[in-house]
Amino acid sequence: MTTEEPRFVRGLSRWMKGNGSASDIVISSRVRLARNLENIPFPPAMERSDAEKVLAAAEEASGRLQESLEREYHYYPLREMSELHQWVLVEKHLISPQLTKSSALSGVIISEDEAVSIMVNEEDHFRIQCLLPGLNIRGVWETADAVDDVLGETVRYGFDGSLGYLTTCPTNLGTGMRVSVMVHLPGLAMAEQLDSVISGLAKVGAVVRGLYGEGSEAQGNLFQISNRTTLGNDEDGIVEDMSAVVREVVQRERSTRETLYRRGRTSLEDKIYRAHGLLTNARMISSEEAMHLLSMLRLGIDMNILPHIAPEVFQELMIRMRPSIIQRETGEALKPEERDVRRATLMRKRIAGQ
Repeated sequence: MTTEEPRFVRGLSRWMKGNGSASDIVISSRVRLARNLENIPFPPAMERSDAEKVLAAAEEASGRLQESLEREYHYYPLREMSELHQWVLVEKHLISPQLTKSSALSGVIISEDEAVSIMVNEEDHFRIQCLLPGLNIRGVWETADAVDDVLGETVRYGFDGSLGYLTTCPTNLGTGMRVSVMVHLPGLAMAEQLDSVISGLAKVGAVVRGLYGEGSEAQGNLFQISNRTTLGNDEDGIVEDMSAVVREVVQRERSTRETLYRRGRTSLEDKIYRAHGLLTNARMISSEEAMHLLSMLRLGIDMNILPHIAPEVFQELMIRMRPSIIQRETGEALKPEERDVRRATLMRKRIAGQ
């Protein structure tokens, strides 16, 4: 295993640096396309030789992407990457935790701005992902579609005229397309309306998950809203349906924030200023507490209670405060208490630096 650090684990991803439409509620938009190669078993049934064929195809594809899309792409076999660096990519939302479990036979292709990442030999042979700031489902779909076109010229996908793209999980059949929008919903959480919102989303074919997707917990009032199925609708239909669903959630969160402020301004401002005080003065802070406080900080920014702090500070700190990234930035293995100290120092310096 090489000790050389992958080139694109050092800076901030594109989605962490910008603000898009409805960015007071929507942190990022993502499209993921599930694709499998023709005549090679799905990953759960692959032999090592099959997995190596897919990895070789991915390495070739990274060069084709760079030539065709005029953007720099790098291919990384996970077996040549340290466990720490793998988890840095997980914490930056560039790969899934599941990919790290088969690191000997998996890989990832990453674009220079980290807007595009392609997981190789996860649940499917290829998982194409595009991730951009704000509510921009159309934009992430068009970017992912362009990447998909290039890959489709390099390899032959498994496809059926009736079922569409063939995928390991039946729920991904058809387009193989999963839209996921990360939303910040502190207002609905404080008003105890999240259960009704989640129930309503389920009725229109959407599912709500935690910060890191399926099986993860909600942290800092951040949730991912995704389409439940991909069969029976085309890509444009999924884009339009999900955009409409998210716009309704955005409107409800905004109106709830206004109601909370109107009915309890002093109480709300107290929560926000207390969070700001702890973040700018604490000497030790856990990941869980930091996410809760950052959520209140971002609410204060978006409601113009803390107008001197840039909204991007929230996206940056919610990633830089993660355990693996803290260890990567310090260049040494840290005990949990040492990470808590480093995390608190990071918070104080970054917020005060505005």
